[in-house]
Amino acid sequence: MFFSPHFPVNGAEFCDRLRQAGATVLGIGDAPYEQLSPKLKGALNEYYRIADMENEDQVLRAMGHFIHRWGRIDRFESLNEHWLEQDAGIRTDFNIPGIRRDFVENLKHKSKMRDFFDRAGIETIRQEKYVDRAGVEAFVTRVGYSVVIKPDQGSGASNTVKIASAEDLDAFEKAKLSGVSYVCEQFIDGIILTYDGLVDRDGRIVFAASHRFEQSIMGVVNADSHLNYYCLPSIDPEVEKAGRAAIAAFDIREKFFHIEFFQTRAGQRIVALEINMRPPGAWMTDAVNYAYDMDVYREWAEMVVHNKNGGPFKGRYFVGYASRKKHIRYINDHRAVLEAHGDRIVHFAPIEDVFSRAMGNFAYQFRSEDFDEVKAIVRFIQATE
Repeated sequence: MFFSPHFPVNGAEFCDRLRQAGATVLGIGDAPYEQLSPKLKGALNEYYRIADMENEDQVLRAMGHFIHRWGRIDRFESLNEHWLEQDAGIRTDFNIPGIRRDFVENLKHKSKMRDFFDRAGIETIRQEKYVDRAGVEAFVTRVGYSVVIKPDQGSGASNTVKIASAEDLDAFEKAKLSGVSYVCEQFIDGIILTYDGLVDRDGRIVFAASHRFEQSIMGVVNADSHLNYYCLPSIDPEVEKAGRAAIAAFDIREKFFHIEFFQTRAGQRIVALEINMRPPGAWMTDAVNYAYDMDVYREWAEMVVHNKNGGPFKGRYFVGYASRKKHIRYINDHRAVLEAHGDRIVHFAPIEDVFSRAMGNFAYQFRSEDFDEVKAIVRFIQATE
């Protein structure tokens, strides 16, 4: 059972590979069937449209319909963090393997993740729950400015702010959302290195890759700026070590994982930021495919259906991602980008509006065995007037 197979758009790729692996693929979504892509229609054995995907009764009716027609459901997935809690609830209620309701809180809340990182022996950011201004001031007294205040639950740096002064704290107090639980963290000066991959039903990591973000995602979102990152052909040994320890501590099985670490500029320490049990976003699954000349969608499907993988895969290329924003004036137009770097560009497309704040309105992917060349392409695409 694939929940929301039509959104994001790469859901069609996951469903297609499941069908190729021999699975019966059933879909629940809110889009009219006529609006589904041809690939998705070809992958689904049946599709059930509901009006409100947040409505538990409608989801349960869809489940009842499918069980009556097809029998026991073996897996329920959305591969989407937004539906993490609902996915866990359905698995619990229908006794479907996977993350259940009793564990999902550990993956939703950044404050709860820390216990597992601590258990794995991985350094974590100094953090405490936000209660009031006095608590933040006391935290600043201990760790110093700057600090970061963010929702305890969520992703994509939404509603995340850097606090570097009392004036910043004043502004946050006025703008903070009611009913949202926040945490306050020590600011880390560093880059983000990810550990992304697949862990099978026996707890074995069958594939892993790493992405490098030299920008602050929080800064990109808050400034409404453009984003760039790189998929690397190899993994930093310290990131590999920390990533494997984290997967073992969380005891996750038969899932994608996306773990974010800071690498501090001073001392190159690896510090855990958060873990997500889903594919990495921002076109990173495709970046992995271009870097390793593989099909990570197929590897996931073969792992789920048959507990098999086709590796090992060897990274060859550095893959860059560079987005643009509609409100920013760029020196080089689209035609100039293609004329200058068309032999390196592997994909370009507009971004869905719901993701545009972080990912940009339009983006390019490109690859080369030369990291300096990939960085130069980023500068060319994002050069501003």
